[in-house]
Amino acid sequence: MGYGRFEGIDTARSLARLFAAARLQFFPALKLKEKHREGAKVIKCYFAPATPYERALVHPSLNEAFKRRLREIYRTLDPVALLAQLRDAQNELGKRVDQRAGKPAMTIAPVQNDLAAFARELGDGWKRGEPVPRRPSMLDPYIPIIEEWLAAAPHLSAVDLLSRLAAHAPGRFGGHQRRTVQRLVKNWRSKAARQLISSTEITLSVQASCLNI
Repeated sequence: MGYGRFEGIDTARSLARLFAAARLQFFPALKLKEKHREGAKVIKCYFAPATPYERALVHPSLNEAFKRRLREIYRTLDPVALLAQLRDAQNELGKRVDQRAGKPAMTIAPVQNDLAAFARELGDGWKRGEPVPRRPSMLDPYIPIIEEWLAAAPHLSAVDLLSRLAAHAPGRFGGHQRRTVQRLVKNWRSKAARQLISSTEITLSVQASCLNI
């Protein structure tokens, strides 16, 4: 669902649709069976990976009528249809989220009416995993300013940048944003280094071509 703010009855209905589909997706998970200590080392033993559905069927506290109902539901499940329902609900929520800093609404992927076509379009996407929506940050509107400061003085630290931000926008920034600014500085320096290496390689290539001529 991302980290946006949601409001309203219609949004609650979209959330209910999302959770109704998500709760029927069963994925195997490890559960701790026992653990014991050997000196400073803790040895853990796990049950074999199983889905919540599989664990429910072997649980002694559940009666047979309930387990029979679970089996009936399980036989009707279509993973592709469930994924389509999830995507549809996510896109609907993306349109309703309270946007920050003028960012466009979050979209996951277009949902096809034809589930077979939708399944074909998934391709190898399962290998890469579902995209995780980036959490909006109050720093977003100030990123161009921060990048200008770094371009003029690349040695600036996150603390230096936060001091400048505090002076630029009093009352909005404090020490709790330091890690976010540190990541921003790290990404900016990595990008600047790649651009420098790329431009150096181009220069050397041109020089080598001139020498060959």
